[in-house]
Order: sequence, then structure tokens, then C-alpha cells
Amino acid sequence: MRWYLAAATGSSGSVIGQREWLRLVCQMKGVAAFTVACYYKRVDDWPLMQSPFPTLTISTIYLLTVWLGPKWMKTREPFQLRFLLVVYNFGMVLLNFFIFKELFLSSRARGYSYVCQTVDYSDNVYEVRIAAALWWYYVSKGIEYLDTVFFILRKKFNQISFLHVYHHFTMFTLWWIGIKWVAGGQAFFGAQMNAFIHVIMYMYYGLAACGPKFQKYLWWKRYLTILQLVQFHVTIGHTALSIYIDCPFPKWMHWGVIFYAVTFIFLFGNFYYRTYKLPKEPVKNGKIANGAVANGVSKPENNAVVENGKKQKKGKAKGE
Repeated sequence: MRWYLAAATGSSGSVIGQREWLRLVCQMKGVAAFTVACYYKRVDDWPLMQSPFPTLTISTIYLLTVWLGPKWMKTREPFQLRFLLVVYNFGMVLLNFFIFKELFLSSRARGYSYVCQTVDYSDNVYEVRIAAALWWYYVSKGIEYLDTVFFILRKKFNQISFLHVYHHFTMFTLWWIGIKWVAGGQAFFGAQMNAFIHVIMYMYYGLAACGPKFQKYLWWKRYLTILQLVQFHVTIGHTALSIYIDCPFPKWMHWGVIFYAVTFIFLFGNFYYRTYKLPKEPVKNGKIANGAVANGVSKPENNAVVENGKKQKKGKAKGE
């Protein structure tokens, strides 16, 4: 118990004792003890990390934008943002690839385990790189709020579903907690996997934003949803294994991750079923139910033309 007393009294030669005491406290299951003792001191001076209020303020503004944005755009023409969307989406490809690369290379150099990895609060150069990459991951989730802003400006209100808003709002808000307390350890796995998936996802969005001529290359859209569902199942399995082997990582965070992933499985699963499994609705009132939509251009199946609620073959439409 000598190291404990040294750490508690702050006597000379207690550096090792303090670190050991911090490590043990941070592995406790109690939320209160963990919250008080174990926030990541290194990130205190990093942007947005001094307090949760900037993150909460940005997220509140986001929710207000979701509510008021469509009302403001109701009487306005949709904005044409093709060039901006191309730049934005491919920029997100680069950002997510950078995050994935930093987490993969640094965790490998540090000898991280994919089964159980505790948080290292030391100043090791690779630990700092991992923490920085996770911070950029958190920031990227704030940047992704622009996904919704672009939908509003283009009057794609049907894209702003509960799943869309829930996903964006919770990822940015909750990851502030992750960076503040566990910018390393087990946290690297989910962020690394998600960043890789977002490289693929924003590549798809970037190609779609380039115009109709790229539609023939985008047949794999449904597999993005499948990939996301696989990700959530892997997350649950990975976290459940960590709990089973009693990995020294905050248990309340483990259970929180499992609950969070389950909500996404239900929401994304429902989206996949409704989009790809339900029988296609017929054309009604001049609206195309089954056409592919990209950049505001609807393309019905078999090059059909819809007029007055009836579908005709191209070249047979009235007036041609």
C-alpha cells in the first residue's frame, strides 16, 4: 500500500504511484469514481474539449436547423450545390482515410490488442497520435452535420429521417465523452472501423454528386447499408467479448456501446427492409416510387416517362 499512500499524500517519488493509482481507479466499474478521476488531462487544451457546452451548443443549433430549415426553404427554390457537394464528399473521404490510417498504423506500432486494450494515459508518441486521430474522428462527426444542411438547401426533406438525425446528433455529442475520458484503448477499434466505412460511403456520395453519367457505377448502394449493419454486429460482439473476459475498461461504457449499437441495428435494419425488401409501390399521382434519385434528378426504371400518374415508354410520351 506504500504506492497508494505516496500518491494520496503527494510525497516525493510518487510519480509511479500516482500513475498506478490512476490506472486502478480508471478501471473501476463505478461511473462516479471514473468521471472524477479519469478524464484525459492531455486533451484539456484541445479545441472544444475544455467544456461540453460548445459541443452541446453546436448540437442544439443542429436540431434547430433541422426544425426551422425546411420551413425557411418552403417558399424558396432548391440550391444547386453540385460542385460544393463533390468537394465536400471527397474531402470527407480524405479526412476519414487519414483517421483510419493514423489509428491503424499507430495502434499497430503500439502493439494494441483487438480483443482487450486498456487506455494508456502516458505521453508515448503513438498514444498521442491515437488520441489526436480520435479527436479528429470526433470533429468529423460535427462536420457531418453539413450532410443535413445540404439536404435542407436542396429541399431533399425526405432524406432527413429520424435515423438520419439520431445518427448525426448522437455521434457528435457522445464522442465528446469518449475523447474526454478514453481517447485510446478500446475506443480505437470502433472509430477505426467506422472511419474505413465512411471512406467507402463518402466515395459513393462523391460519385453520385458528379452527375447522372456516374449512376451506372453506383449499383452497390444497398451494400453500404449491409456494411453498416455488419459493423454494428461486430461492435456488439467485440464489446461483449471484452465484458466476458473482464477487460479492464469502464464497464458502463461497454454496456452503453452495446445498447447504442442495438438501436442502430433496429433503425438501419428497418431502413434496409423498407428500401430493398418491401414490394415496390406503383406509380401514383405522377410520382415515381422506384426511380433512383441523385442530385435532384429522378430516373425511373426502364427509362419510363411519367405523366398524369401513368408510366409510358420513352419516346411514347404525349407531345413527342
